[in-house]
Amino acid sequence: MKARVATFDRQTTETQIKGRLTIDGQGKYDVSTGIRFFDHMLELFTRHGGFDLRLQAKGDLDVDQHHTVEDVGITLGEAVLKALGDRKGINRAGYFVMPMDETLAVAAIDLSGRPHAVVNLKVKVQKVGDLQTELVHDFFEGFAIGARGNVHVKVLYGRSSHHKIEAVFKAFARALRVACARDKRLAAMLPSTKGLL
Repeated sequence: MKARVATFDRQTTETQIKGRLTIDGQGKYDVSTGIRFFDHMLELFTRHGGFDLRLQAKGDLDVDQHHTVEDVGITLGEAVLKALGDRKGINRAGYFVMPMDETLAVAAIDLSGRPHAVVNLKVKVQKVGDLQTELVHDFFEGFAIGARGNVHVKVLYGRSSHHKIEAVFKAFARALRVACARDKRLAAMLPSTKGLL
């Protein structure tokens, strides 16, 4: 079976992002964005999704973290779209409910060809670690645009802001893993009655 891999090299005046994504990986990662908590979330994404990810991002962090976080989201979404190819035989949609101690988060994904993101974190602090928390929304919105899919992530309840964001990234990774998974019964079929994704 053909390996589902995408390399990427996004160069703008604000960010430079290079690397490689393997959909059917072993959870291996080599990630550096200059934002340590964001690195940690991308490492969780890789491990819980069963992907392999090498990603080096250099952004204008002296201006703000926004360009780096959003562009990484867009780049990862584009990499998923590229790696999946014609998307025949994939589940297309996936969801996961992730408990993390006192926190419960849910993620649902549909690689529908229609980009849309809904993000509800219930986080009231401005930063967790060194990451500006409002940018988590920008990451998922960027991913939805790049992957051309629906991304819904929500914290149902919790206390720790760290746990809320971490649970959302873990749920997102596992939902994406299901959406990308191949269904042998539908191997030659595009998962859409429209005949187009």
